[in-house]
Amino acid sequence: MPRTVWYPGHMAKGTRKLYELVSKLDIIIEVRDSRAPSSTSSPLIHSLRKIKPVIHVLSRKDLADEEKLNLWLKALKHTYAADIRKQNGVALIRKAIMKFKPAHREIRLAVVGIPNVGKSLLLNSLIAKSNASVGNIPGITKSVSWYRNDGMLIVDSPGILDPHAEEGAHLMLSWLGCAKADVVGGWENAAVNLIRFLNAKKFYSHIPVELEDINEAPEITLERIGKKYGCLISGGRVNLELAGQKFIEAFSSGRLGRVCLELPDEERAIDFHSEAADVD
Repeated sequence: MPRTVWYPGHMAKGTRKLYELVSKLDIIIEVRDSRAPSSTSSPLIHSLRKIKPVIHVLSRKDLADEEKLNLWLKALKHTYAADIRKQNGVALIRKAIMKFKPAHREIRLAVVGIPNVGKSLLLNSLIAKSNASVGNIPGITKSVSWYRNDGMLIVDSPGILDPHAEEGAHLMLSWLGCAKADVVGGWENAAVNLIRFLNAKKFYSHIPVELEDINEAPEITLERIGKKYGCLISGGRVNLELAGQKFIEAFSSGRLGRVCLELPDEERAIDFHSEAADVD
């Protein structure tokens, strides 16, 4: 199957390095986004959990629908939800990690995850300093790096996406800021599909304009969103690419409200790699 996703060389190199050192680790910490715990799972996690114990961290707890997030916490074992931007948000995670510490040395662990789920933010919280590169650009951590702090030796790695995943999976990831919009045809295409998805799920409150018709074409809705956001060009027309960008940025940042895009027991509308059917 040909590649359908942005997969730069540092991802492939980071994957090779991670597998080279995994035998030296005691535990693996995987970071996912609380709003889509299945679709934001790492494509490496199925094979890694056969080698070492895994603790799952659902980041951006403050942006997720609390009731639906609790369903995920019941469905997934060894899983913690946290707002990892806050230092006290990782106290339980740190305690869980230290249970795996050997008596004779510091614990060795890796932090893994797809781009922009909060992997480097968690690393920074665990080492209590801002040594890791952190930002909103997917794939900002370029190589495998080690950090030592308070009885822990932690390896960071680039965010890894599945190079063979279906386009639909990357649409959802683009809505959360975990994949580049140009991989799925640009901001306009990503936004139109987000509107279509929100309508299908009846998440109407996350569309920043009043729906004039419940069956309104998503292209028309995006045009009205563009007008609201002032994305106008000559002749009063709407720059739909810019409108799509502004809409998705508002959605992914949580400004349009808390949300969960998937549930552990539902048939997936957007397929990824069957994590929902293979919870721990």
